[in-house]
Amino acid sequence: MKKLSVAIITLNEERNIGRCLDSVRGFADEIVVIDSFSTDKTEEICISFNARFETHPFGGYIQQKQYALDRCMHDYVLMLDADEAISDTLHKSIAAEKENGFPEMAYEMNRLTNYCGQWIYHCGWYPDIKLRLFDKTKAIIGGQNPHDRVIPLSNAQKTKHLKGDLLHYSYYSIEEHYKQADRFANIAAKALAEKGKKSSVIYAGIKATAKFVRNYIIKAGFLDGLNGYIICKISAKETWWKYYRVIEIQSAKDEKNR
Repeated sequence: MKKLSVAIITLNEERNIGRCLDSVRGFADEIVVIDSFSTDKTEEICISFNARFETHPFGGYIQQKQYALDRCMHDYVLMLDADEAISDTLHKSIAAEKENGFPEMAYEMNRLTNYCGQWIYHCGWYPDIKLRLFDKTKAIIGGQNPHDRVIPLSNAQKTKHLKGDLLHYSYYSIEEHYKQADRFANIAAKALAEKGKKSSVIYAGIKATAKFVRNYIIKAGFLDGLNGYIICKISAKETWWKYYRVIEIQSAKDEKNR
């Protein structure tokens, strides 16, 4: 039987990591946790689950997850975030694939997000399909920070969709969401600017408005009630911040070059 590694990156995740680690009991042959120098009880909790805990400077989500992937002993890896957990149905699906020797190169799954205690089924948040279980010799971590994704090295590789949800415990408060949106907007703006992308106030406004319309109306965010509206509003604000900050970065660069 092929063995399975579980890879997770952390920073002060004592609130979430225990739930995440507990959910992979039964099929994980190795748990690798790469930590960005947490100051809470993250390390203590990870060690209590017999995880291999290592610290490594954070150079970006893509870079940190690729490092975690490279530290895994086994070819097949389940890549998780610390605020995620495997549902019972998904656990059975993964265990069954392992029992069969992982016949496919990669496996994707739906991610269901819990927002301030409410499961969100709209807003463009579900089904949030993620490719998280794969043969690490045939894939890399790519994307654009802060949004990483697994990229198969060949388009010919088969991917199977597993039954069950990947449970995502995202934000415990609206304030947390605003802070994360602000941080992600900064990271994304820098990444866009480094690629030479341009922006304008009109463009930022159009992108933010389109984001809200897509998530709240087209993706039926209104069906998730007040939290649905808040999610769509903050997502639109994050989009505005991202593209407006590209303008600020451009202006600062132009001023410096004068």
